[in-house]
Amino acid sequence: MKRRIIQIDEEKCNGCGACANACHEGAIAMVDGKARLMRDDYCDGLGDCLPACPTGAISFVEREAAPYNKAAAEANVAAKRAAEGKLPCGCPGTYSRELKREAAEVSAPRGSAAASRLSQWPVQIKLAPVRAPYFDGAKLLVAADCTAFARADFHERFIKGRVTLVGCPKLDGVDYAEKLTEIIRNNDIKDVTVVRMEVPCCGGIEDAVKRALMASGKFLPWQVVTVAVDGEILD
Repeated sequence: MKRRIIQIDEEKCNGCGACANACHEGAIAMVDGKARLMRDDYCDGLGDCLPACPTGAISFVEREAAPYNKAAAEANVAAKRAAEGKLPCGCPGTYSRELKREAAEVSAPRGSAAASRLSQWPVQIKLAPVRAPYFDGAKLLVAADCTAFARADFHERFIKGRVTLVGCPKLDGVDYAEKLTEIIRNNDIKDVTVVRMEVPCCGGIEDAVKRALMASGKFLPWQVVTVAVDGEILD
């Protein structure tokens, strides 16, 4: 049948993933750093994804397409949420954004509340897009999430001047290497800093970065900083 359906211009797509988050039917997924319509019968043609796209890569077309299959779309979304451990509501907090900070905001006087140095959102490795404008030319920080609680100066010492990704290899129960490989491969990353705790389970995040660098085919400078549970930097 001929009906209205979306089309995605991959040349305009910046890989931010906002459209995939906005699509309640799960019709859009990120493949090799680009948004892609996975199946015609998942797309209801209502276009919730259009306003979410920051580059205008999505538009409507009239073409031959399978009719919208609500049951199949709902089953697809349920399966994705079960696999990824997501809540049944679409979470706006996963939308990719760059955080611009005024000079006064990051120059808090000594003794006052410290200013945040976070430059982008989201920060969780599982939620991060594989392509985003803020990755280009970035120094990448990959940190075990406990490290920020162990060091009072974490923002100034590690986050400042870097794009930050955090995770816990033990609690998340996923292998970060594949996601990190795509981020490194598809963006102009300058170097990588890994900050981990001294506990053995944190070795998973260091190992994932090491394997991602090898799989990406890029030779980037990288370093590992280990933090003790009392906050002391061990190496």
